[in-house]
Amino acid sequence: MPVLGDTIRLVELICARLCHDLGGLIGTVGNAIDMVDEDAGGENEVVAFASSAAKALMERLRLMRAAWGPDTDALTLPELTQLVTSPLAARRIVFDAGALPPACVFPAPIARVVVNLILLAADGLPRGGAIVLLGEPADLIVRIDGQGAGWPAGLAGVIRDEAAALAALSGVRSVQMPVTVLLALSRKLRLSPVLGPGGVEAVRLQEEMPASWPIANGPDAQC
Repeated sequence: MPVLGDTIRLVELICARLCHDLGGLIGTVGNAIDMVDEDAGGENEVVAFASSAAKALMERLRLMRAAWGPDTDALTLPELTQLVTSPLAARRIVFDAGALPPACVFPAPIARVVVNLILLAADGLPRGGAIVLLGEPADLIVRIDGQGAGWPAGLAGVIRDEAAALAALSGVRSVQMPVTVLLALSRKLRLSPVLGPGGVEAVRLQEEMPASWPIANGPDAQC
């Protein structure tokens, strides 16, 4: 997919440049706030609030870099957990990967898509809840649980179709779904909806993408 690959590469480089430039500024601001906090003896609530905000911004920037910047290193499960926990907690979302082998490692291309799947799952939890990972890095199921939880409308029709994913790039609020699909397709990774009585209940990520693959079904479908 040379056209898709070139487009994603351009997005990656723009994201990397923005993260680099903003990261330096946020780091400088954070250091300055910490110096003021030390002078105040850590008792100034306004300074403490500003310091917390600067750290949260840096954490979100790291998450954006991992999701949309160029592939970097593989991620261990603890590294993935550390990357997503604080940004998700700010949205009242719990990250639960306790069912995965503790020593598992996500290779760089898979890690990138997993991070995007987690962001997509978070969009489906407007009132908070939990994102649950099951299986293993090469065959993973991502579930969501919470009040009002629901995967984006149209996901089942977009999840394996490049043209449909490109057509779904209609606005900022809905961009995460097509971006996740396009990243997976560009890396020859397989996304499938896990269907239940109420529609899409989870999303399955698999390392290889054969010519045809059945859609997982049922609330008890596992990796």
